[in-house]
Amino acid sequence: MKKFYAYIRVSTVRQGEHGISLQEQRSAIEVYAQRHDILIVEWFEERETAAKRGRPMFTKMMRQLRRRKVSGVVIHKIDRGARNLKDWSDIGELIDSGVEVCFAHESLDMQTRGGRLTADIQAVIAADYIRNLRDEVRKGYYGRLKQGFYPLAAPVGYLDRGKAKAKTHDPVKAPLVLQAFELYATGTLSLKALRSEMFARGLRNKRNGAVTIEGLSGMLRNPFYMGVIRIKKTNEFFQGVHKPIVSRALFDRVQDVLDGRLSARTQRHDFTFKRLIRCSGCEHVLSGERQKGHVYYRCHNCPGTSMRETHLSDQLLEIFDQIAFLEDEVRDFGDLVEDIRNQWSDGLRQREDQMRLQLGTIEERLAKLTDAFLDGLVDPEMFQERKVQLLKDRVELRERLASAAEEQAIPDRVLKFFELAKRPKLGYEVANPLEKRDLVKTATSNLIAYGKNVEIALQSPYREVLEWRKTEGCGHHPDRLRTFRKWFDRVLEDSCREYQDKVH
Repeated sequence: MKKFYAYIRVSTVRQGEHGISLQEQRSAIEVYAQRHDILIVEWFEERETAAKRGRPMFTKMMRQLRRRKVSGVVIHKIDRGARNLKDWSDIGELIDSGVEVCFAHESLDMQTRGGRLTADIQAVIAADYIRNLRDEVRKGYYGRLKQGFYPLAAPVGYLDRGKAKAKTHDPVKAPLVLQAFELYATGTLSLKALRSEMFARGLRNKRNGAVTIEGLSGMLRNPFYMGVIRIKKTNEFFQGVHKPIVSRALFDRVQDVLDGRLSARTQRHDFTFKRLIRCSGCEHVLSGERQKGHVYYRCHNCPGTSMRETHLSDQLLEIFDQIAFLEDEVRDFGDLVEDIRNQWSDGLRQREDQMRLQLGTIEERLAKLTDAFLDGLVDPEMFQERKVQLLKDRVELRERLASAAEEQAIPDRVLKFFELAKRPKLGYEVANPLEKRDLVKTATSNLIAYGKNVEIALQSPYREVLEWRKTEGCGHHPDRLRTFRKWFDRVLEDSCREYQDKVH
């Protein structure tokens, strides 16, 4: 009785786990061996595609066959042994050297010319089948990408919803991913510090473990989070239909930090007015210091420039007291908001129409660029460079269109500001240090130190409120509502401009 090996294979791990195909192959080979008086001394079982080289069990079996440890090998079918012509060539060399290669499913005599020719034809057909299958898979893969669907597993922060469906936000992880981008964009955290902070906040990878530094860096580099799909292997970009987690502005700022254009430094102290006060003499930021239980801000270039934190707080409280609104003022101003909102909407619609026209122009340029690339008029590198820029511009325009609804609410937000401005002094007095800092950043644009004093410049609309108070106190405008209408229009324009600058 001759001693043979047996080789069985399935293309995927999933097929191997089900075991149906493997068991059928094993049964067919056992029947063939019994019929031809063959003893199977070792089974080689593989869960790998035969379309490319590199199968470990196949390689091991071929090595042992070349050493003539057995008389030959039984394989279920030709395409189970090889679907690429190089492996089939290796099998042919074994046959030429005297090793018996049998196929349980095909009645082929590999020692005859006719049998070898038939087997060669079947091997070529199997290889061609794989090429065609690969092309079809690639075609479907790129078809999904061009439709804006990501055909691979969803990254952290998104959930898979099935084939030809957009990834959706993970209700738990998506807010944490946004926080990671926002924290790193400040330039105050290293990747190591950000990893610890996000782990403490609950961010986990798909295995429910801590996100590695490499994984965190990859997440911050992935344009998928701003709505653009990137295929890393080919460095190709496609516009996604999924909802972004971060804006383009935030994503670009994070790239600047990662590339070293904005340094990420760890803060040792957390003072209320840190990096907010500049020296009038040298324009350097004053440094916070704690001495004998008090916080001081000093300029190390100008020794005479120094002040206690409580002194600055007292100045702010005095300003907040001046800009506070009374109940009847808020009530009177509210009557004007509806009329102003209607006029505001007309101007906003015009801007939306302009943005839609610009968006249409970008779509046309993308189509022309693709045609030029297909016609060989643009080289691949230039094509990708221009395509990425156009996709970014499209993302930005879509963000601006999405923010138009936010601009529509600006009149209401300004009115809400009046409500909050009724007692800004009290709000500052009861706030914790972090809340105080946020209030100061919201209300002021510049804090300039002159010796032991600070000149405080307010932002809109706090600045206009203080001007309004001064104007109202002069008595030149007896018709308060008419004067307020002109002033309020200016506040809206300034609020919109500052809002757009902040968002875009």
